[in-house]
Amino acid sequence: MKKLFKYTILLIYGGVIYYFIELIYRGYSHYTMILVGGFCFICIGLLNEFYAYKMPLIKQMIISSVIVTAIEFIAGIILNIWLKLDIWNYGNLKFNLLGQISLRTSVIWFLLTLPAIYLDYYLRYWIFKEEKLHYKFM
Repeated sequence: MKKLFKYTILLIYGGVIYYFIELIYRGYSHYTMILVGGFCFICIGLLNEFYAYKMPLIKQMIISSVIVTAIEFIAGIILNIWLKLDIWNYGNLKFNLLGQISLRTSVIWFLLTLPAIYLDYYLRYWIFKEEKLHYKFM
């Protein structure tokens, strides 16, 4: 029950932040992005939870951006193609895959993973009293 509470809180924090990043970047978002963003945030946090001491921060950022890109692709297939919600379409960007992901957005996710990694760490430390981590960049 304690883990369910923790992951629900992390999902809400990550999802709401993801939603507002989209509002700032694109001027609009969709309520489903709260779930997609929250799930991405939890997955980034799981790297923190299991590998933070063993993995340089830059490697954690690369893996996190790949995870977010994969989740965005799967969500895009389900929400945009199967359900025809047309929430986003990167078809006009170079190096896109089915209009659901692109190299440009993957680079943006890479940059955004650094604050996400630290936010996850601080939320776990402050709210859930988990141990303090010490990152190494390379």
